[in-house]
Order: sequence, then C-alpha cells, then structure tokens
Amino acid sequence: MIPRYQTVLFFLLLAASIVMGAALWQLRNREHQRLLEGEQSTPTQAPQVAAAVQATLMVANDADDTLMTQELALPLPQSPNERARAILGTLLDLYAAQDAAHSVPGGAGSVLQVFLMPASAPHEEVAHSRDKAKQNVVVPDAETPAAGADSAQGGDELAVVNLSGAFAASHPSGIETESLTVLSICATLHANLPQVTEVRFLVDGQPRETLAGHANLMRTYLTTEAEPVQGAQP
Repeated sequence: MIPRYQTVLFFLLLAASIVMGAALWQLRNREHQRLLEGEQSTPTQAPQVAAAVQATLMVANDADDTLMTQELALPLPQSPNERARAILGTLLDLYAAQDAAHSVPGGAGSVLQVFLMPASAPHEEVAHSRDKAKQNVVVPDAETPAAGADSAQGGDELAVVNLSGAFAASHPSGIETESLTVLSICATLHANLPQVTEVRFLVDGQPRETLAGHANLMRTYLTTEAEPVQGAQP
C-alpha cells in the first residue's frame, strides 16, 4: 500500500508540471505572435539592381590589328569612376574568354581602380590618385576633381587606370598586342565618357615603364590616338 505522503507528493508534482507546461505554452505563443508582428511591420524591399544601359566597347582584334565597336547592355553603377571601371572590366572579360579575338588573361579583376579628374589637374592631384591606388582605395566621386565644377561644365578629363600586377605579368609580350590593349582601353573610355581625352596607367598603384616590355606606360595617351575602324559587332 502506497503511503499517504507519497500520494500527496505525486499529485503536487503533477499539478506543478501541468502549471509549468501551460506557462511555457503561453510564452511560446506570445513569442510567436511577437515575431509575426515584427515581420508584418518590416517593409519588404526589392533588391536594388542597376538598370541596364548601352555601353560601347572598342574591342581589339589581333587578326588585323584593329579596334571594332561592340555594343552591350550592361547594369552600370551611377558613380563615373565605378562606371568606367565596370566598362573596362567587361572589356577585359572579353579578352579573357576562350575564343577572344585578342587573347589576354585576367578579366575584370585586372582593373583595380579608375580615377577621373580634369585634364588640366595639377601634378599634386594626379599624385593623390596614385597614393589612393597604392592603398587600393576606391575614391568617391565627391573627392575627385572630376566631380566638381570642371566636370559639370563639360571640361576635358584625364582617366587614371590602375591595373593589377598580375595582369601586366601575364599579358602577352609584343608591341602590337600590348598597343592594342592600351589603345582599346583608351578608346573604350572615350566612347562611353566623351569628356575623357587623356589616359594614364598605373600598375598596382605604381608607375611602370611598359605593359609587358613594349607599350609605354609612362606617357599620357590621348584618346584621339585610338581611332577604331568602321564597323560594328552585334
């Protein structure tokens, strides 16, 4: 026969278990309702995707040493510096493709930065962009002279293109192939940003004598030097 005190203890524990279970159930329901209310109060926002715009690439062809126009619809950022970088990245992606007419490894990642500034910018401002390139810093347009009054008034601009050392190291050597790469970059910048009339090159944020032994990277290139032949590719 079960002692009376054990029976009482059993019913007390049973009652406590029931009360605790009910309390936990209520807490669970309350927390679930709170989460639902939080989800309903948070506005649902679609991810922001840049609208596709028409871009013009001046694509090099090793077969006849020419530049041909290729039009593409690309989702480009609003920032002029980043837009220029994205366009050049697409150009180098074409060159890195297996069936490229101008085969150069590296792709879009080979363009580290593009800085835009007035073509008449003093040496100190050009040096400032070089310092930022050494640090691999993306400079906001508000910090570049090109985003100021000169650009708004349609003044000529200088583009400083910072390429990666790996791109230069793997670029095929030869005066024709190196010149085509340099001129296609200059022509592509001018085709999409007509105000860009001059281009200078850095490699890993540093001046470099040549791209791969031949094309001079110490000079300033005029975009008028890169005249494409007539014709276009779809």
